[in-house]
Amino acid sequence: MKGLLATFFRELRAYFFSPLAYVVLTFFLLVNGYVFWFILSYLNDPRSRAGAPLELFFGQTIFFWLVLLFVTPILTMRLIGEERKTGTIEMLMTAPVTETQVVLGKYFAALGYYLFLWLPTLGYVAVVAHYGSVDPGPVAAGYLGVAGIGALFLAAGLFASSLAKNQIVAAIVAFAMLVFFFTFGLLENLVAGETARKVFGYLNLWQHMDELSRGIVDTRRLVYYLSVTAFFLFLTSRALEAKKWR
Repeated sequence: MKGLLATFFRELRAYFFSPLAYVVLTFFLLVNGYVFWFILSYLNDPRSRAGAPLELFFGQTIFFWLVLLFVTPILTMRLIGEERKTGTIEMLMTAPVTETQVVLGKYFAALGYYLFLWLPTLGYVAVVAHYGSVDPGPVAAGYLGVAGIGALFLAAGLFASSLAKNQIVAAIVAFAMLVFFFTFGLLENLVAGETARKVFGYLNLWQHMDELSRGIVDTRRLVYYLSVTAFFLFLTSRALEAKKWR
């Protein structure tokens, strides 16, 4: 446990002292701020379809997904790749910590910074509550979806970082993997078989966020996020162990 916590706090400090982290934070807030302003402008138009702004904010625009697809690989690209490039991974592996503790420490630090990015968006909830009413259930479910899908994406990104020494290559590999997950929603509409359509419908992240943003929490979605996240963390631990003996 001490090894996990030491790795966690080391990586968390690295995030908050890294200029790139603040570039990511600025990009994240600018894009989400623009999206929130755009949604409010759209709903203020009398010709537009009626809807709740926070429901639209959580996963109902392509910008939501683009932010996740770009930000999560950037957050994870250096976690293991940089350690391998600079040679510090050998020092880390000779320390009294296990591969699993290293992987979990780095992963939870990335997840912590990712959740920190979303904290300022609570201001959007306050704005909507000030000028109207907010149903806390759908808002909480929306943030639950943000956390669940982010956790899955970060685990995939960490695994990509364990495969490549170069950070840019790690980010590209992670981006490709996340796009693969994202295409399940498109395949749902393209396949002909009923069974295949149900499978891709279960994996359709866009549909997950559509339900969660309306306050519908299906525990099968949460099991999906947790199981795929655990799978990628397991693969990352094995990849780290395999490189240890080379």
